[in-house]
Amino acid sequence: MMDVPKVLAFDTSAAHCAAALFCAGRIVAERHKEMGRGQAERLMPILQAILDEAGLGWEALDGIGVGIGPGNFTGIRIAVAAARGLALGLSVPAIGVSGFEAMAEGAAGPVLVALPGPRGTVYLQPLADGMALAPPRQAAPEEMADALPPGARLIGPGGFDGIAPRIARIAATRLGRALPRPAPLYLRPADAAPPADPPPVILP
Repeated sequence: MMDVPKVLAFDTSAAHCAAALFCAGRIVAERHKEMGRGQAERLMPILQAILDEAGLGWEALDGIGVGIGPGNFTGIRIAVAAARGLALGLSVPAIGVSGFEAMAEGAAGPVLVALPGPRGTVYLQPLADGMALAPPRQAAPEEMADALPPGARLIGPGGFDGIAPRIARIAATRLGRALPRPAPLYLRPADAAPPADPPPVILP
């Protein structure tokens, strides 16, 4: 792995567009803009502004970090697709980091990470030193106490403060590993129902 990795990371899994640049062992620039929609239009300008602030070009990057969810379906797809496209165009790795991993960054021992879910629910996953102890799931808030592993503490459910810097730092530690391409982490079915009519036939 390179001595001073430069990783640009971003997340649009919730009602925000968050990004951060990790360079020479620290976060040198970041943005966190709350928005319910419009992430697809705002993401690239925000990333460019971060690089401009740091005085770097796209070609200087060693990797792309991206939040893979759980969260908003459209937001997750926006970020993952952007990360894959940038990685391909820049010939650098794209590294996916879940919201659970990000919010548990630096936590010692077992923890239960709770992220805000839709309609008053929460997303839960127990981890220990960054490693998953069980698969993530969606649950009611009153289930959090029973889901706590022995000796674990609860992280959340709160907001997503600092999520982009967390993703950037974690992604930097994973540079040089053989990892799969980032893929969305969905914990519930889509809200949209499939159309009743069959789709039109596309002629060759």
